[in-house]
Amino acid sequence: MKILALITARGGTKRLPGKNIRLLGGKPLISWSIDAAKNILDICDILISTDDPSIMAVCNDAGAYVPWLRPKELASDNVSSVEVAIHALNWYESEKGKVDGIMLLQPTSPFRTKESIRRGIEIFTLNNYRPVIGVSPVSDHPSWTMRIEDGFLKPYLADHGLHSRSQDLPSAYSINGCFYLITPNELRSTKSFFGVEAVPLFVESPEESLDIDTYWDWRIAECILLGANDLGKTFKKD
Repeated sequence: MKILALITARGGTKRLPGKNIRLLGGKPLISWSIDAAKNILDICDILISTDDPSIMAVCNDAGAYVPWLRPKELASDNVSSVEVAIHALNWYESEKGKVDGIMLLQPTSPFRTKESIRRGIEIFTLNNYRPVIGVSPVSDHPSWTMRIEDGFLKPYLADHGLHSRSQDLPSAYSINGCFYLITPNELRSTKSFFGVEAVPLFVESPEESLDIDTYWDWRIAECILLGANDLGKTFKKD
């Protein structure tokens, strides 16, 4: 198995400026994802796609592979992660040879573990190389969500469960952003990390599921580091 781990990181983040190299627990945010992908047998390289020389320098120091800066046309807000991934994949396979899978590890998921990465690769293999997506239980069930119509609250779903107990509702999961794995052919043909039939990598830990997008998310990450003895520990709820 030969899997390319890709970490994408733009320099011009707006909600939390400079977040990709901002220090979390004493090391740049992006370094957490680089370290998680190191020394995993099936990963052939940890490739960074960035448009920012500062991010490039940090990633080089962290031991990742940063052979170029991303072209300007792939560095704007409206460019999708799929476009960036296909650009990186095409370059890598032309220079280094074919890979069996491309794994997207977003730098905004710092508490993703090596165990989860290995488990995702195992699921990929056991399911005949179908796409694997990291998911977590939702905090707010979609059956209890609302929309506003003409100034009044209306159930978002026609078959809502507003009068059901939470334990009676079917399980629901959200994409947590910590793990994507797909074959190169399917990524190119579908232009999506979900492919045709994606299978789940269940991530129960709320720490691993954290996706840092705002300052509030960053504060949560800092609290996790202050309150946990190790990253595998889940906080007990009263």
